[in-house]
Amino acid sequence: MLYTILQIIAFQALFLLVYDLFLKRETFFNCNRTYLLITALLSFTLPFLKFPELKKITSEDVVIHLPEVFIGTKTPSVNDVKIAEYTGIALEQPQTPIWSYVFWIGVGLATLLFVFKISKLYWLKHKNPKRWNGNVLIVRLIKSSAAFSFFNTVFLGEKIPENERQTIYEHELVHIKQLHTLDLMVFELMRIVFWFNPLIYIYQSRVKELHEYIADAKAVKQHGKANYYQSLLNQIFDVNNVSFTNTFFKKSLIKKRIAMLQKSKSKQVNLFKYAFLIPLVFGMLIYSSIEVSAQQKIVLTSDVEEQELTDEELIAYYYEQISKLLSDDKLSIFDKEISSKYDYTQEKYIPTKDEYLKYVAFRRQMGEHFKRMSENHGNTTERQKKMFNEMISFNQSYDEYLAYLKSDEAKKYRDNADYNRTLRVISKDIDNLTEAEHTDAYEKTKDVLKGSLYRKLIISDDNESEEITKNNYNALVRFFSVEEIKILLSKVEVVEIEEVDKNIEVPFSVIEEVPTTKKCKDLLSSAERKECMTSFVNKHVNTNFNLNVTEGMTSGKKRIFVQFKIDTLGYVKDVKARGPSKILEEEAIRVVNTLPQFVPGKQKGKVVTVPYSLPIVFQVADKSSISLEERLKELITQRDRVLQNSSEKNPVVIQLNEQINSLKKEMQKNENPNEN
Repeated sequence: MLYTILQIIAFQALFLLVYDLFLKRETFFNCNRTYLLITALLSFTLPFLKFPELKKITSEDVVIHLPEVFIGTKTPSVNDVKIAEYTGIALEQPQTPIWSYVFWIGVGLATLLFVFKISKLYWLKHKNPKRWNGNVLIVRLIKSSAAFSFFNTVFLGEKIPENERQTIYEHELVHIKQLHTLDLMVFELMRIVFWFNPLIYIYQSRVKELHEYIADAKAVKQHGKANYYQSLLNQIFDVNNVSFTNTFFKKSLIKKRIAMLQKSKSKQVNLFKYAFLIPLVFGMLIYSSIEVSAQQKIVLTSDVEEQELTDEELIAYYYEQISKLLSDDKLSIFDKEISSKYDYTQEKYIPTKDEYLKYVAFRRQMGEHFKRMSENHGNTTERQKKMFNEMISFNQSYDEYLAYLKSDEAKKYRDNADYNRTLRVISKDIDNLTEAEHTDAYEKTKDVLKGSLYRKLIISDDNESEEITKNNYNALVRFFSVEEIKILLSKVEVVEIEEVDKNIEVPFSVIEEVPTTKKCKDLLSSAERKECMTSFVNKHVNTNFNLNVTEGMTSGKKRIFVQFKIDTLGYVKDVKARGPSKILEEEAIRVVNTLPQFVPGKQKGKVVTVPYSLPIVFQVADKSSISLEERLKELITQRDRVLQNSSEKNPVVIQLNEQINSLKKEMQKNENPNEN
């Protein structure tokens, strides 16, 4: 970009040099106006006109290609970055240069200045008296002797003498008829983008001079030179300084205008001077073409030839890496050292592009392996041969593969497939399972927890996944209700723990003596102590959770999943939370960390660390739309739901009853506002 800007400035300088040396003093005003407009636009166009064929006009020795020299760190090229993304290498991106920030700040300020000038004109137009004369709007400027035009509007100061008003009006009328304002607006827009380029300002100044010369030449024909000179010299100058208006009175121009009026008309033969433009433009085109040819020529550095790796080349590279690993007789294609690196399907559903290309290489190696094994045994069927060849020649693009993975057909196959004794549920949104997905997940969780053939369940969407195993079922709180979790955990085949290490962790659901409070520890049964402990934690969270943090959040159900451990001293540690926002996660962690010291859990008479999972669910109401009646119904429904598996003494039920009573009082107060 910077090089193109320098080219534009250089071309403008050459065009202006030709104008000032050969054309400026000629009386071909309209031709000069055309020259300035065309060359200004050409200067922006020529750097982008590339004709490599013109390179042949110059000798081959004009451009000498030397090896690139890098001082300091080489800036990464587009190809470097692309290759790095494929291969997992992180390249430091070049910082945005300071001049880029300066450029855009300048553009912003120039735009504001332009808007200010336009506003100033329309303010003058609005506050002063005006009248129409045909298609021309005449604005009379109060207490002013200025005169200028803007498109079809003429601004005339009321202090201009009556005997000169008509002459000045006809002068400004020429500007309007010949659309001089349009010329100036073109340069004004150029000034916004190229605010730093002084040549644009010179261009605009030259064009304004020509506008006055053209208008003067027309006016002189009607009023005579003597009267017109007098009209110019007799004014008390009150100059308008808006750059894109045509001003009649401007001190710096008066002398030049009079001098040009006195000048004899240029001879027609001088029109040939405009022919200078042809070789000038042609030379610029040759320069641009030589420059593009130089860029297109293949340049070799001293050591490395830059190239872009295709997907197939990367697959071939990964294939070769696997082959090197397999060359060691101790490794096979099924070993974890290879499969964990090249077979993404063991851990996730949607791969990155690099993971997919590795998988293609792995799949081809698998095809080669099975083909060799079958040929050695000599019992390969035609169907097997076809399958092996399809694996070896697999070449589906990454985009095509992604489209397939997101299809219902692929998800159905994946859900029912047995990958390393793993069950799967694929959802569009892991936090909002459909009824069918929820049922599917529930049934598959049963299979995993009861100790069947399957060792784990992975529930996933395009962005994340959650794993449930027989020994790790903390994720249950994310997907299932308390009642469902109780049923699921009843399926767990409890393994007798013979030896207890001091660092062992025993789940809350299977531990012999659960962690509990001092008030709960004397209860007779383990089930009672568990319920007492659960009620205490729930009450603590309900009491201390600051619902004010939900202010401004969208309405609806919010769910936070908290995991923590109660260590061998009874203290809470390793608190983690996952929720719909960082604020809710931080609040959940804060509340759980305020839990008191518990009586630690025991297994086989020894204190152990106990992991604990806690779902926190609450409703953020839409205060603008939910009535008191609807809120009351919602609270009663929540209370009745809790009472199905609990008693009136449950702290949650007590809190809900308090809210219900408070809401009823508020409704009664609204119905009888006059009662105290």
